[in-house]
Amino acid sequence: MSIFINKDTRVVTQGITGKTGQFHTKGCQAYANGKACFVAGVNPKKAGESFEGIPILASVKDAKAQHGANVSVIYVPPAGAADAIWEAVEADLDLVICITEGIPVKDMLMVRNKMRAKELAGGKKTLLLGPNCPGLITPEEIKIGIMPGHIHRKGRIGVVSRSGTLTYEAVAQLTEIGLGQSSAVGIGGDPINGLKHIDVMQAFNDDPDTDAVIMIGEIGGPDEAEAARWCKANMKKPIVGFIAGVTAPAGKRMGHAGALISGGADTADAKLAIMEECGFTITRNPSEMGRLLKGLL
Repeated sequence: MSIFINKDTRVVTQGITGKTGQFHTKGCQAYANGKACFVAGVNPKKAGESFEGIPILASVKDAKAQHGANVSVIYVPPAGAADAIWEAVEADLDLVICITEGIPVKDMLMVRNKMRAKELAGGKKTLLLGPNCPGLITPEEIKIGIMPGHIHRKGRIGVVSRSGTLTYEAVAQLTEIGLGQSSAVGIGGDPINGLKHIDVMQAFNDDPDTDAVIMIGEIGGPDEAEAARWCKANMKKPIVGFIAGVTAPAGKRMGHAGALISGGADTADAKLAIMEECGFTITRNPSEMGRLLKGLL
């Protein structure tokens, strides 16, 4: 089993005619059941054309109606990416995965408010992963996004991370010591995003085929602490926790993640302390994540 996606997922690529969209769609198509899973692309100006055997349609609604698409992946450039998210939400898809980096915060704020208003009015809840994330993978079934498929192996360990490259690092360590993954989820580091650590941890907790989880966070914001407190009260599975940015100076804005440490509960030290308090096995050394997790099984 898996969380969020599996071999029966049907994917529409928004931004399939751009260089990035084509490169990664091709990679995802070549992975496991990708040929069957990637059923449509969207570009209103190129409707009727195709890419690698994938039909290009005018809208996400058409992709859902004609090809049963229930998940979207977005490679649309930043200026149009929030509109692309909203188009997929309006089409009532189950999940939207936005890979695009650099979407203006104002645009994401507007789209988040529209999503909440739709839900409050009784509309379908569409889950959003990202933006600015690597996507997610259920090994040997389906990958949606930009992660390297070859490092993943099917297994029973969940991985959730705010950092793209650290997702791959954790996965590679697990694979190297003979532990496969049930699913690996990159939630992205933008200030306004969709699924948080807590949402993914709930999904892993409910998944009978996940035995343990590696949770990776970053400095800035309250998300990791909230997830840790939820895990203390509810999680029945062992967790290894790591926070990137132990050496980052307080009060400075750090990198693309938009992480601003105020010097309070959102520093790496403070988050690690909360995670340890909540029963996580923590490490300050990212090269130990796999080894520590193996020791907990």
